[in-house]
Amino acid sequence: MDALVTTTLSPSPLHDILAPNSIAIVGASADPTKRGYKAMVGLIKDGFPGAIYPINPKADMILGVKAWPSIADLPSPADLALICTPAATVPGLLAECGKKGIKGAIVLASGFRETGPEGAKLEQALYDAAQAGGVRVIGPNTSGMFNLHKKVNLLALANIKPGGIGFISQSGNMLLALVLEAEHNGHVGFSTYVGPGNQTDIGFNDYLRYLGQDPNTRVATLYVEGFRNGRRFLRVAREVTRIKPVVVYKSGSTEQGRKAASSHTGALAGSYAMTVDVLRQAGVNVVQDSDEILPVAEGLGLLQQARGKRVAIVSDGGGQATIASDRIAEAGLELAELTAETRERLGAILFPQASLVNPVDVAGSSDAKPSLLADCLEIVAADPNVDSVFLVGMFGGYHVRFAEDLLGDEMRGAEAMIELARKKTDKPVVVYSLYAPVRPPALRRLHEAGLPVYSSIEHAVRVLAALGERGLHLAENPEKVLTPPVTPDKAVQALFVMAHNEDRDLFEFEAKAMLRAHGVSVPDEMVVHDADDLAEAVARFGDQPLAMKVVSKDILHKSDAGGVRLNIRGEDDLRGAYARILKSCRDYDPAAVIRGVLVTPMARKGTEVIIGVIRDPIFGPVLMFGLGGIFVEVLEDVAFRSIPLSRYDARTMVEQIKARKILRGVRGEPALDREALVDLLLKVSSIVEAYPELSELDLNPVISYEHGYAIVDARVIVNRAAVTLGEG
Repeated sequence: MDALVTTTLSPSPLHDILAPNSIAIVGASADPTKRGYKAMVGLIKDGFPGAIYPINPKADMILGVKAWPSIADLPSPADLALICTPAATVPGLLAECGKKGIKGAIVLASGFRETGPEGAKLEQALYDAAQAGGVRVIGPNTSGMFNLHKKVNLLALANIKPGGIGFISQSGNMLLALVLEAEHNGHVGFSTYVGPGNQTDIGFNDYLRYLGQDPNTRVATLYVEGFRNGRRFLRVAREVTRIKPVVVYKSGSTEQGRKAASSHTGALAGSYAMTVDVLRQAGVNVVQDSDEILPVAEGLGLLQQARGKRVAIVSDGGGQATIASDRIAEAGLELAELTAETRERLGAILFPQASLVNPVDVAGSSDAKPSLLADCLEIVAADPNVDSVFLVGMFGGYHVRFAEDLLGDEMRGAEAMIELARKKTDKPVVVYSLYAPVRPPALRRLHEAGLPVYSSIEHAVRVLAALGERGLHLAENPEKVLTPPVTPDKAVQALFVMAHNEDRDLFEFEAKAMLRAHGVSVPDEMVVHDADDLAEAVARFGDQPLAMKVVSKDILHKSDAGGVRLNIRGEDDLRGAYARILKSCRDYDPAAVIRGVLVTPMARKGTEVIIGVIRDPIFGPVLMFGLGGIFVEVLEDVAFRSIPLSRYDARTMVEQIKARKILRGVRGEPALDREALVDLLLKVSSIVEAYPELSELDLNPVISYEHGYAIVDARVIVNRAAVTLGEG
């Protein structure tokens, strides 16, 4: 394994708290059932070299360590206080910490915001006391913290190995599950763990920045139920993922899960699909299943990245090679197309019946000489079409399956694979072996040297996918430059002020005027205020088919009110449609104020897509793209990105949706103008950034053509608070 990752991030303000040299245990106890006892035991057993200050007014000595009656009586301020006392005592104790100069505190107690209004008041008192005293707070309602490289084990966990995985988890049980899994694995170790609890003060973004600059952490791993400030987290994630991998498992992918997350942590849990998309946009590797967390974290920590998604499989069995190929396709990876030179070199060392195309099946060639697999790995790793190498089969178990004297050759093969991974290639080498559960010597040697070995093809493929995702994210690409906001237009700002003063949202023609002001192609249109304006509309648009829509803040669903007429031709037809719209709308709502009727040429047929923006309470402005019309509600085939976007972000949005084949052209239909859609997405992103007065935007449908697009409808919801601030 190479040296642990160092970073160029600025030092985290949490360093002295999460890597303390002295610790006060408030509520230290000699009772084995108490957390104050477990924390003392963890520090003493692990050999914490710093000062330990047990605080208990009823004891002079606890577990052989001098105790102090109160925080005020400590001989010097500790770096960190672990508060093990009930919730009601916490605000006062934090005030004492501040007076003593203690800069950080872990609050274990529950009974705060997660319990209801009274708990929320107590949590506010906790926060106020901490802020007044300059004390940073982990929790409350936290499972605790450890830093194994500093021998800080405040959870008193046994048999836990120091290593390179930093873990932040809103579930203490998830930590226990990973610790037990790592113990069974035998090779995986941890650097720092924190349970963020209610995140009253310190949030996920703060912990991620710490792990990003921590030289003992090779991969930052998070179990998240809900973010408190998702936009800030994305900003930190974009920085950290340039330096080291970040793995997130986000719970709450179902309605039931979201409810459970809210009741458990008091956190807001947004749309799961949206959360996954914006995290991946920031370079985070998101795992879908909880049993993937540790394998993916381990694989990324050891191997860091692949250049791309082209995988070469070397196998000693056709069945498992086929399974691996299936999983690779499902994961969005590609089977690399081996060059003729590679196939020729393989053919020179394998039996004639071997398959030399990818997946490579050695077909018994390695039965008497398992080290031959290492030679095959070296050959395919040298192929320029290959980004990563995947060994599938029974390596490590040849001496068990065939003959004991094959053990020596297996060990030679393991050393050759280590030499390959360390010195001969920078491409990841991932191993799946059906003998991995019994940990034979050759596999132990691989794992000890930093080559991940998996007992599940699915886990191995998920690691390969994560390596490819990270490599593509890190690739230097001018398309990844974020698009800056437009310069706000005074006329558009005036539209927002007018809408605010009239207690309404922008009318459709006003929303389109905003788009038009910033270079977005919008169809010509005019608002007809009375029958005398109809002649002007005829002169303006001629004999082409027209659409007419009522303009009224009181009629939101225009079609339901009979406020829409389509395929109108000529002045007589136009006058009749105008009269019918007014009558239908007045019958629908006699009190409705009708400002006029919007007239615009009909858009020709094409493929409908939707572009929408919401200001998410967690992640801020988020852009959505997908098939439009009824399909967006039925299929939910959409992609999300956090604003601002880069061209790379916009292009991957268009390519992400399942309906991308429709956009590329099917059954003889021409491909649609995807670059025009990318340009539109970028313009929308830039517009939204420039106008905080815009709360939501909905362009549905946008009709996409072989060349260009047509925006048929536009809706803008006004953020009235922002407009008011703008006026002030």
